[in-house]
Amino acid sequence: MKIRRYNLSLYIAGGIVLFLAALLFKPFALVGAGERGVIMRFGKVQNTILDEGIHPVLPIVTSVKTLSVRVQKTDLKADAASKDLQKVTADLAVNWNIDPTKTNQVYQQVGDEEQIVTSILSPAISEVLKAATSKKTAEQIITERNELKTEIDNSLKKRLEPYGIIVRDVSLVDFGFSPEFSKAIEAKQIAEQEAKQAEFAVKKATQDAQAEINRAKGQAEAQRLQRLTLTPELLQQQAIEKWDGKFPTVMGGNNSLPLINIAPPGQPASPAAK
Repeated sequence: MKIRRYNLSLYIAGGIVLFLAALLFKPFALVGAGERGVIMRFGKVQNTILDEGIHPVLPIVTSVKTLSVRVQKTDLKADAASKDLQKVTADLAVNWNIDPTKTNQVYQQVGDEEQIVTSILSPAISEVLKAATSKKTAEQIITERNELKTEIDNSLKKRLEPYGIIVRDVSLVDFGFSPEFSKAIEAKQIAEQEAKQAEFAVKKATQDAQAEINRAKGQAEAQRLQRLTLTPELLQQQAIEKWDGKFPTVMGGNNSLPLINIAPPGQPASPAAK
């Protein structure tokens, strides 16, 4: 009975020792979601890349460095110059990630995520921005922003691809220029706006004048057609329609109502008006 208890205690102690040894020497590697593991044997990077999950490794001899392969956003600020030698300050946001199939190469040649930003990403952005802005004037940088973004995007992708860095997108957050140039741009925009308003006023005045001419021509044509169609009978009918039903208070000598000759010019008066 004592021997059995002794053996049980020995097994428990052995299990505890093995558990502590496992914690101390870590004979396994845990690679989290969105990560890849770089295997190093005696400090030398191996060709095998560990995917997500738990992997057995040889303690002491082997170590594992995990790197994130998720898309990361890096905000950068860079200075450049335009084609017309205006100073340009750009705020950019770069979305990038490590190529999962080249994680070991990236770690061997560059390092971890922080070293990638400081050693590779920042210098590349600065150089690509300077090359792109040097082809455009300061005004073109403002007006052709989409074309500039596309050029920077494509150039940065080609530049970082050999390092195992995938550039997803480059956003041009803001551009800054010297105070003098900014004032000149503002003054030009104001002058262009005033010129457009003046042009609009001239066009409106021209249209209004043409409309008056057209109305006058229409009235003249209407009067001409009316003169051609007027007859004594029609004029007599119009006079009757406009009569308010009141007789004149002054009568003629023979107590007859006076009639007015309402014949059109150039036509003889009606017999009743004579």
